[in-house]
Amino acid sequence: MKTNYDLELEKIIKENEGKRPKVLLHSCCGPCSSACIERLKPYFDITIFYYNPNIEPEEEYIKRKEEQKRLLTELGGVDFLDCDWENEAFHEMALGLEDIPEGGFRCHKCYDQRMKKTALMAKEKGFDYFGTTLTVSPYKNSQVINAIGKEISEEVGVKYLFSDFKKREGYKRSIELSKEYNLYRQDYCGCIYSKRREVKSEE
Repeated sequence: MKTNYDLELEKIIKENEGKRPKVLLHSCCGPCSSACIERLKPYFDITIFYYNPNIEPEEEYIKRKEEQKRLLTELGGVDFLDCDWENEAFHEMALGLEDIPEGGFRCHKCYDQRMKKTALMAKEKGFDYFGTTLTVSPYKNSQVINAIGKEISEEVGVKYLFSDFKKREGYKRSIELSKEYNLYRQDYCGCIYSKRREVKSEE
């Protein structure tokens, strides 16, 4: 039976009523983060953590990061925590998994890599929760992402912010906010394997 992770988020919000817990929110890009920030901002102090070693080429990575920073400047009230690209670490993780279809085990390992880094940073910096914007995408499995988050939470020892940001028309809202702030919306997930698949589908 599938868990309703939007309701799990609601439970966390109610548990913290009257407080403003600090959450380190991993973000894959500005457009995806937009609706997630809007959803969380009334209840949490948010710091966006931009750790995406999967995104390439480097020019694409930089472009997405700068758009993320621009959005936060325009929104106000949300901090930004940057880190190294670490693209080599992604390729080490993906070794032998290059031909697995999009959404499969390679992607799950990628989620784990980025979310674990977020959790470790959250623990180091004293955040109350860590979370991710990945669940806003209709192309990503929120059941898998949240299961990974729960496992990392238990391993690292910092609370995970369960979510399914695509609920309540979150993805639709991200598109609306992207238009409002004139954000660059990429046409592939980020890694060269997803880009190759995109190219093949156009041939």
